[in-house]
Amino acid sequence: MKLQDVLLKAMAKKITWWEAAEIIGVTTRTMRRWRERIEANGYSGLVDRRKGKLSDRRVPLKTVEEVLRLYRETYFDFNMRHFHEKLAEEHDIQLSYTFVQKALQGAGLVARRSKRRKHRRRRERRPMAGMLLHIDGSKHQWFFDERWYDFIVILDDATSEIYYAQLVEEESTRTVMAGLKEVIETKGLFCSLYSDRGSHFFVTAKAGEKVDKHRLTQVGRAMKELGVQMIPAYSPQARGRSERNFGTWQGRLPQELRLAGITTAEGANDFLRVQYIAKFNQSFKVAAAEKETAFRRTTRSDLDWVFTVQTERVVAKDNTVAIADRNWQIEKSRFRSSLAGCTVTIHEHLDGTVSMRYGPHVVGRYLADGANAQRAAKKCGKGRGKAGPVEAVENQKTVSPRSPRPLEIPQSRDSHFPTAPAAASLYPKKKTRKPPSASRRGTANQIT
Repeated sequence: MKLQDVLLKAMAKKITWWEAAEIIGVTTRTMRRWRERIEANGYSGLVDRRKGKLSDRRVPLKTVEEVLRLYRETYFDFNMRHFHEKLAEEHDIQLSYTFVQKALQGAGLVARRSKRRKHRRRRERRPMAGMLLHIDGSKHQWFFDERWYDFIVILDDATSEIYYAQLVEEESTRTVMAGLKEVIETKGLFCSLYSDRGSHFFVTAKAGEKVDKHRLTQVGRAMKELGVQMIPAYSPQARGRSERNFGTWQGRLPQELRLAGITTAEGANDFLRVQYIAKFNQSFKVAAAEKETAFRRTTRSDLDWVFTVQTERVVAKDNTVAIADRNWQIEKSRFRSSLAGCTVTIHEHLDGTVSMRYGPHVVGRYLADGANAQRAAKKCGKGRGKAGPVEAVENQKTVSPRSPRPLEIPQSRDSHFPTAPAAASLYPKKKTRKPPSASRRGTANQIT
């Protein structure tokens, strides 16, 4: 029924005014006011009296034109929220977010989007910082050109605080290790790490199936040594907090780099470390449910050894180790004349240098180009035994006694060190002579 029909029936006393109010869906007080207006002015009394009047809170036309000009000329690639913040910070234009959104959509500068569906179930945040950290990478054109970079981010589940954010050529074992090592050195050890099922995090025997927790990657081995639990995610929706964070980065970082005139990955990483990560956390960091922290300081001094790509090899009879297409010579050590037949662990450090370790002893150290570090130090005139990456290597114990013995770890796919089976024992037994036969003993007695 139309509103007019209901009011006419009430005026004709076919229904009461209280029944008319119930049909229309208004209160009895509103219906009494309507009845008084109809009796005084007829149906024209029901017209909204605000119609035709200008609002006292209307925005001046010049301000609207300035907002549209700024977005069209300077901030054309900013998202709505980012542009609204720039208006207040840089241009002192204090307008509501809804007004700016409607103005840009009405001018055709921003497309109208349908309302996002409501997330029906949300995983609660961890109560304390350091209980769960997210790590993930996002490949994107961060400089508005044909170059693609992976953006690795480590954030806290409890507070959404960014602990590490860097652009790299490709997300791999080494780039992930570099980020985790920096977080542990600056913040401390955390409880668990949440990531996707990339080959540098987990070993998955068959695509789509569960990960094999008994076969560790290089990152998994490092986290196990430090006592950090790794949790795999089986869908992008499970990492919703991390995925939404990347949407924010993709909508803000390229524009900030453009305004700052930065066009290289090195410059972008410096910009992130020095300035933008702190500004980003100031805008999006939230308070944790509890003030305490789950981070704990690490007492280990061997993080440079933990975060290495480790492979085991058997030393040949000429004290060489074959890696890829190159033979690496092991120099003579003070504690053992020869390492032939022994199993050594090759450590590829994050800086590109390579070290060989036999138990706790460093028996070889090589530069990124394959040259022996000790010989290179002598050529440069450096003294033997000085601290540094090219220090003497004979009988040198650099691993903490608390560090566990090296394990035979399956190699990740992105390493250029192929994996070979290790020897049966780390310390081979000494060979014993067989007792002479009876005939030989008799001959010896006769000679004697």
